[in-house]
Formats: sequence, structure tokens, C-alpha cells
Amino acid sequence: MAVRAPHLHGSLRLFALASSALLSQDVEAGAEVPFAFDEHEGGKRPLYEYRPLVSAYIEVRAGRLAAIPDALSALEELRREPAAAIFARAHAGGETSESNALIRTVLLPVVTAAAESCGGFDWSDEAFERAYGELERSLFGKQRAYAAVAPLIGIGAATQVDLGRGIRVRVAAAGELSAHWPDASRLLPPAFGREPDRVCVLELERPLEAAEVEPPDAPGELADALSALRLATAAPAAVGPVLFERLDWRPYGIRPALPIAATQPPGEPSRLDPFRGKLARDLLERISAADDDPELAEALDRWELSLFASEPFRSEQLREALTALLGGADGLWAATVRTALLLGETARERADQLERLRALGGGEPATPSTANAVRRALVETLLHGDRPALVIALDESLLGLRARPTGFLTAVA
Repeated sequence: MAVRAPHLHGSLRLFALASSALLSQDVEAGAEVPFAFDEHEGGKRPLYEYRPLVSAYIEVRAGRLAAIPDALSALEELRREPAAAIFARAHAGGETSESNALIRTVLLPVVTAAAESCGGFDWSDEAFERAYGELERSLFGKQRAYAAVAPLIGIGAATQVDLGRGIRVRVAAAGELSAHWPDASRLLPPAFGREPDRVCVLELERPLEAAEVEPPDAPGELADALSALRLATAAPAAVGPVLFERLDWRPYGIRPALPIAATQPPGEPSRLDPFRGKLARDLLERISAADDDPELAEALDRWELSLFASEPFRSEQLREALTALLGGADGLWAATVRTALLLGETARERADQLERLRALGGGEPATPSTANAVRRALVETLLHGDRPALVIALDESLLGLRARPTGFLTAVA
């Protein structure tokens, strides 16, 4: 391999050599490398493999490896490379220094990759060169592959569901998080991987140009996707407390999820079918419109807060959401009439909707059907696209000047 950064190559080689010596000495002194017992398909007789968990072994000794004098030289060389700037901005569940970020995202992964390649800590030039080659391809390539993965609870899916914007729901592969993040098991939601509504992840994947030094706002983007899932399914969906980031398939960081996304509302778990998957995709595409419509943003925030509130605060949040959504200056009474017209396909349905919404406006606690009506009103408004135009169309329909705006959610009522 033609080395593009000879000084970086030399300093990292010295660090890897010193690390290999330290790790080997620990093994000789009696330290044990943990193993995983993997079962593979083998016809009538399954095949079993003992797999050394090198990453976990190295992670425990990360502090000692970072104190090696050669680590300082390697860090100095990395800071001279503009392409390494994005690695210096890696997160680790909170504040972290640039040096710690580079150690965790560059230095230790090189040592880990070399050790995994040769199956232990005996030095191998060939194993190091392969690991270093992967690093240079990441540093000096035209694009990088960024991903953020968050455990998803409260909702399951049998197949992968594409939500657009590089976001998908998929079933988590066995051990995929612990393979890259040894501490992942203690950061996952309880019973994750063992219950039908706790086997999926919400994943964001996005290519980054080489010049980009800031990662995407993954917590914010995944929170928007979760809001779309909650609107589309009425499921008590939430993500785990943290999301796991990788860059060019290397561990990059661990960031906390937004609190409203990491809190699970009460309710019965649900499944994400293809129809609701498409609905969630359409909603996610339109949720960005809330940035230009403060009243729509207020309605979405109030509705989502109502999922976690108890009475009387829950019903108050729903009233505020409905008023912001379709009431405006005309108030809650106008919002109830417009919502009844929007959701009711027939005169009887509109009368039933108006009755329950008037009860909410009169101060009565929201029933499940009332809360569902507010959710459906939000979905319909988002799918129509232009909220102010929808309000005008509903008023003109009430006056008999035009036909009632077509609803999108009849099949999901």
C-alpha cells in the first residue's frame, strides 16, 4: 500500500507496537481475554466457534494505552491532518476532550483491528498494515459513511421499513452493538432483544463529504422520525437512552437521545406494517414544515407532551394542541368544528366527532377516542401540507362554498 502520510504511519506503528507489548504482557501475567461462544448453521450438526472479544479486552485497558508515550506522538501527527478533524469531534455520552476523542476513534480501533486480524496480541506487520490502510482510506477518501443507531422499543417490525432521509426501522442483528461498543449491554433498554416490541433499531445512515467536520444532528433527526412513528401508529414508541454512532464502520461516538424521544409513553405495543410505514415516511417528510409554521410546531409539541402527562394536564395539552393546529385567533370552539369536518366522512361521523371534541373543550377529561381524534387531526393537517390553506378550505366548506377537503386517514381511523 502506498502510504500517504508517512509520519502518521510511523507514529501509529510505534503506538501499536507498544500497545501490543503491553497487552501481551497482561496475558502472560494471567489476564484472560473474554470469549463469545457463537453457533453457526452447519446442517444437521451446528458449528460452534470461540470468538475472542478483543475489543472488550482493550477497552478495559484504554486508560493505560492512552498513557503510553507513543500515544502523544501519534496524537500530534493526527492533529496535523485536517481530515482527522471530524474524529476529534466525536461524542462519548457527554463532554470529551479532543485527545480522548482521537484516542477512542482512531488509535484504539487501529490496535483492535490489528489484534482481531491476527487473533491475538502477537505483533504482525501484515495485520497492522491492513488496519492502517483502512484508516487512510477513511481519512483521505472522497466520502465517509456515517451512521447512528438507536434501540427502538414499543413497536416491532417484521421487515425493514424505509422512512426516508436516510432513516429506517430494521431488526437488530444479534450482538451488533456490543461488537463495536463493549459497554452497549448496560446502555440498552431493559429486555432489549428479548421481547417482540424490543428487537428493532432506528437507524440513520448518511454519506459525508470529506470536507465535512461536523456529524449530522442524529439525536434531532431520529427524534423527528420517532414523532412520525408515534403519529402514524399511536404506538408507545421510544428509543433507548443513547444512540451509537459509527464512521466508516468504525465506532465513532455515543450520544444521549433527546429526552422526549427516550421516554416511553404508556400504551400497548404495536407493529409497524407497510401501510403505516409509508404513512410515517410521508409524515417525516412533512414534519420539517413545522420549522416555518410556529403554530404547527406548537401543536406537535403539545400533542407529544400529552402522551406523558396525567390528568388534568393531559387534556389541557390536547386542548392547546387543537387550538394551535386549527383554531388560531378563532379559538378552541373553531378548532373543534373544523376538526369534526376534517375527520368525519359522513354527517353522523362529524356529529360524533363534534360531540367528543366539545366535551374536551368544555373541560372534561379526554377519552381515548378524543385523544385519537387530535392525533388524526395532526396527521391530516401534515399530509395536506399547507395548514393555513387547509383552515380556509374547511371554513369555505362549512359555508357551502366548496366541497369538504378530502381526508387521507379514513383507512387508519
